[in-house]
Amino acid sequence: MSQQSSDTAAPSTPASMVNWDLAAKTAANLAPAGPALKAAEISRAVENLRLMADKSVHHVHQISKLEAARDLRDSEVLVVDRASWAKANTQSFAVMMDPIMGALAAKAAANRTAGTPANSAVSATVTGAQLGAALAFLSSKVLGQYDPFASLSPDAAGRAQATGGRLLLVAPNIITVERELKVDTDDFRLWVCLHEQTHRVQFAAAPWLRHHMLSEIEKLGGLLVGDTDKLGERLMQAAKSVGGRKAAGDGTPSRGGVLDLLQDPEQKAALSRVTAVMSLLEGHANVVMDGVDPSIVPTVRTIRQRFNNRGKERGVLEKFIRNLMGLDAKMRQYSDGAKFVRDAVAIVGMEGFNTVWTRAENLPTEAEIHNARLWVDRMGL
Repeated sequence: MSQQSSDTAAPSTPASMVNWDLAAKTAANLAPAGPALKAAEISRAVENLRLMADKSVHHVHQISKLEAARDLRDSEVLVVDRASWAKANTQSFAVMMDPIMGALAAKAAANRTAGTPANSAVSATVTGAQLGAALAFLSSKVLGQYDPFASLSPDAAGRAQATGGRLLLVAPNIITVERELKVDTDDFRLWVCLHEQTHRVQFAAAPWLRHHMLSEIEKLGGLLVGDTDKLGERLMQAAKSVGGRKAAGDGTPSRGGVLDLLQDPEQKAALSRVTAVMSLLEGHANVVMDGVDPSIVPTVRTIRQRFNNRGKERGVLEKFIRNLMGLDAKMRQYSDGAKFVRDAVAIVGMEGFNTVWTRAENLPTEAEIHNARLWVDRMGL
């Protein structure tokens, strides 16, 4: 169903620790087939999604009051199929993981455990195949995604790209879900685009945010370099969580998946900062998408109710994979972040809340995500 796909080449990582091309090909081969559509149906769906993406920007501006929504020419909108989404994500993963891979390579060299080139190639192949399989699973779950790191990956000729990111709308998944929920097509597509375009506006309003996130991810990854031997333990933890997730051992809420095994205080602090940012971004997007009234999306309440009820019953294998990847933890980020945004706006208004996009120091901590008054007081609002 892909109408556009990127020819961007993922940057090579030190010691070729991940075969990114293999990851993209594996994901494309393993991704489940989308709904069977004729060429004319595909063309109409792509055109309609583009229309809804354009239409949603005005509403994002009206609800969020972010002036950045007036001009989003620094990024692009792509309507893609599952394979193209997977390929785009291997490129983003390569950007995010490049410094972490460098740390791993340095550690291996210092410990004289880098192995022969042949061993490194085998390891990169295995890792690439594993990542591809994970992306194949995710490729049928994601409706849309704003990728802020797209421009940090060089194109096939090694040239830097445009300054912004790219918004990916995964057409097969949107069509599948709207049919499954039996909701109005135009309403559902506009509703989805409201969420994804909000992410696009967030990064346009806070151009420093992309590099701030990369810096935090690099810090967390650097702390985890010494913990790579615990992968087996993490897999067992994910397997046990299939039967139902419990709180972490220290009584804190479980984030889900492999992240529950972080024990070092510095690791937990780094993860807390990343979690807070992600909760803010996802929660804010949810508040905007649900901020439209029935005059804009007539069936918005029906869509939200059916969407929330969707997927409550999952098979054991899917539960295992979701828990391993922390997907259910991500859903909690949506709800926690949305409550923070609503509470903050209720106290200081949307204009006061929008100071969060001014600088990194204004981002909420994880504790503030759960208590908006703490953030409001710290901001002096």
